[in-house]
Amino acid sequence: MMMLFVFLLVNGAVLSAVMALELVLFRVRRSFEPNPHPVVLFGGVVSWIELRLNSGSASARRRKGAAAWAVLVLGCAGLGLLAMVLLPLWAYGLVFAFTSAVLLAFSTLAQFVARVGDGLSNSVQQGREAVSHIVGRDTQALDEAGVSRAAIESLAENFSDGVTAPLFWGLIGGLPGLLAYKAVNTLDSMWGYRNERFEDFGKASARLDDAANWIPARLTGALVCLVSGGGWRAMVKGAPQHRSPNAGWPEAAFAAALNVALAGPRKYDTGWSTDPPMGDGRSDLNSGDIARALGLYFRAGALMTAIFAVGALILAISS
Repeated sequence: MMMLFVFLLVNGAVLSAVMALELVLFRVRRSFEPNPHPVVLFGGVVSWIELRLNSGSASARRRKGAAAWAVLVLGCAGLGLLAMVLLPLWAYGLVFAFTSAVLLAFSTLAQFVARVGDGLSNSVQQGREAVSHIVGRDTQALDEAGVSRAAIESLAENFSDGVTAPLFWGLIGGLPGLLAYKAVNTLDSMWGYRNERFEDFGKASARLDDAANWIPARLTGALVCLVSGGGWRAMVKGAPQHRSPNAGWPEAAFAAALNVALAGPRKYDTGWSTDPPMGDGRSDLNSGDIARALGLYFRAGALMTAIFAVGALILAISS
């Protein structure tokens, strides 16, 4: 039991410190990103494997995709486990802190979304160009409201995938949990498409990413409701309308908190998505709504940091 306390204490202390740094970086509009980024390097390996394995019958592609997923995810978790076993506690804490700072997307995501607001303040075309870097939909026909909606939806969904989920799995699994989750999420972003190329090969990646994000997505929605002072009923009502089993929770919470309507029909390279509108608020969104969404995002991140810090303090006192 004492070992578990120490494990959670170290994880909570490290992650709260990293999130505190991310909050500061958010305020000064900076981020900590090595070049090349480890996720980009991992993505190169993922692409190389897919090109060599994604062939054969549908059942063969499903088997090979699932096997490749297992090897990559377990391999990443194994690297973290080696660090836990071989390094002294202080060195493990430093490695965990550095890795978390690199892999958490809090300040980086804020920068990308803020650029959309800045561009949109100048012209719709600049807004379209900026938002095209963070969404997969066709942005060329988007008006001011469409660009704003796309940016806020990306902020909400990636808050869960890029911040809450890594923190959640890092807290309960330490460095192995963090690395395994980032592998799961990266594999889904590269293989989890419902098209002819990836429908079978990427099926395991898509399904297991849904499972890994089930709890974090709902925690993200709850955090947003807490800092906004309401919206619980609207979130619970709106989330199941989303085609994703997870993305609807943070998006519905943001829609309720900002009193805007998100989702609705969207055009992708593969065709139209006909999701119903989410939220009963305004549909004429603008760059000011992006700024309000970023403020909400910061407050939710600050609350999450405080929860981690208080939890670590309680564990320290208890042990």
